[in-house]
Amino acid sequence: MSPRILVVEHEDSCPPALVGEWLVEAGCTLEVCRPYVGDALPALTSYDGAVVLGGEMGANDDDLHPWLAPLKAGIRDAVSAGTPLLGICLGHQLMAVALGGVVERNPRGQTVGLQPVGWTDESAADDWVGARTGDERAIHWNNDVAVTLPDGAVVLARTPGGEVQVARFGPRAWGIQAHPEAHAGIIRRWIETDREDEVGRGFDEDAVLAAIEEAGPALASYWRPMTERFALVVAGALR
Repeated sequence: MSPRILVVEHEDSCPPALVGEWLVEAGCTLEVCRPYVGDALPALTSYDGAVVLGGEMGANDDDLHPWLAPLKAGIRDAVSAGTPLLGICLGHQLMAVALGGVVERNPRGQTVGLQPVGWTDESAADDWVGARTGDERAIHWNNDVAVTLPDGAVVLARTPGGEVQVARFGPRAWGIQAHPEAHAGIIRRWIETDREDEVGRGFDEDAVLAAIEEAGPALASYWRPMTERFALVVAGALR
C-alpha cells in the first residue's frame, strides 16, 4: 500500500498545490482535511505522515478557529509517536507553539517574495534537508515568525534577517516558514487579497510576481527533491 498522508488545509487559498502534486507523484496517497468547512480533524497518528499547511490566521488564534487547539494536541501526539510531520508557514508556527515555543509578529515587518535559504551546519546531516545544494531560494509570505523554538528543536536555516526559516522539531518532524508548495497562480491570489494591507509599504506587486514566475523552474528543482525525501521518510526508507 502507498503511504497515507493527512494534509490539513486551513483555507482554500492555501492548498497543498505543488507539494501535494509531488507527494502523489512520489507514490503517496493524500487525504485533505478542511476543518474550515466542517471536516472533523482525525488523529494525525492514524496516518503514515501529515502535512500542515499555511493560512492567514495566527498560530495563537485558537479562540477564532476552533480546530487549532485540537490540531496542536495532535501535533504533540504525532511528534511523541514519531509520525513524520511537515509544517508549512502557519503549519511551522503551529508546531512551534504546540511544542512550547513562541510565535509573534515579526518586528522587522512582513516578509514577501523570494528569499535565499540560509542553511546552518546542522542541516547537512538532516534526513529531510540533508541533500540541499546551498543554492536554494524560497517564497516567503508571512507576518509572524517563531521567535522562540521549543526545547530540543534545531534550526536548519535562517532568513537573511536572522529569522528561523527551517527547523527540526523532532527526529521526524520539520517546519518551514517559507512556501515550497506555492506557484505563481497562488501568489497572484494572495497579492489580490493582501492588496490593502500593502498600501504604503513599498510592496511592488508586479515585481514580486514576475520574479516568482521567472524562478518557477528553479524553485521546483529545489523543493521537489526535498518533498520526495519527505515521502521517503513517511515510507520508512529514511530514518
